[in-house]
Amino acid sequence: MNQISSASRNGALTGALLMIFASLAFAGTNILQNVLIWPIGMSSTGMTFWQYLIATVIAVPLIFRLGVNKLRTRHPVLHEIRAFVSALGVHVFVYAFASGMPAWQVVTLLATGPLFIILASTLFLGEKASPARLFASLLGFVGALMVSGIGSDGFSAMVLIPIAAAALWATTDVLTKYLSREESPETLTVSLLVLITPNHLLILLVATLLSTLTPGLLPAGVATGFPFQLPEGGSLWLLGLLGVLTAAAQYLLASAYKVADATYLQPFGDLKVPLTAVIGFIFLAQVPTFWFWIGAALIVAASSFIYWSENGKHDAPMGLSAA
Repeated sequence: MNQISSASRNGALTGALLMIFASLAFAGTNILQNVLIWPIGMSSTGMTFWQYLIATVIAVPLIFRLGVNKLRTRHPVLHEIRAFVSALGVHVFVYAFASGMPAWQVVTLLATGPLFIILASTLFLGEKASPARLFASLLGFVGALMVSGIGSDGFSAMVLIPIAAAALWATTDVLTKYLSREESPETLTVSLLVLITPNHLLILLVATLLSTLTPGLLPAGVATGFPFQLPEGGSLWLLGLLGVLTAAAQYLLASAYKVADATYLQPFGDLKVPLTAVIGFIFLAQVPTFWFWIGAALIVAASSFIYWSENGKHDAPMGLSAA
């Protein structure tokens, strides 16, 4: 028996808190992305490029503080794959906003991500998908389905957009957990922020080229007008805040994965669903459906259950897996 991953009781608490703060930061980015697309009118690809460029600039002082030597890695290809998949997931996710879906519905459908993560973490990381983890993830998934409104007004293919983003980000999360076994949260955060911006630039240029050469090929809102156009006035400050929250969220996420298993942490990540809904209601007047509150309650219950079942009753390390 080999100990592949473990987290002490203190590590579990720290990981949970880090994930909750990351969820709050992500909720803030979700609302700002919605605002910058509707009604300000930025293209989804252009906004995403500037968002991550700002986040990368913020990371520059961290690079010098840590020292360039600490950014060396034995897994450059995995870091690039992680950055590209993450960037693609962002563009798919933001396009859901550009399509007109409300923020609370888009983010809720991301709660399908834990199912992808549990599958990949079990198959590729050797983590143990305990009955408690499976139950919590399924409970959160049921809550997501209730919030999505699937079946109430007929199936819409648009709901597949956030689910596709969830699958892409689940891949990123699993790669993050794998790399965190050997590398620090600082290395994971800075390498992602440095590599992801060129990938966003590549996606932006390809989308703009396709939109120019074959008008109508890409959906409206993906690439419109000058690809590097910035908003004016107060909207520029909102874009800057978006970049700051992006950098903070990525650092908190990587730090959480350093101290706890990915499958343990995911239900806490679902807290961004009710947080996004509350912030969206306050600032965008987006009113969730009745089923949202029931579904959100299930998601919060899933987070509480997984922490209680694996941490509240045990003093021994958690997350042991066999290889």
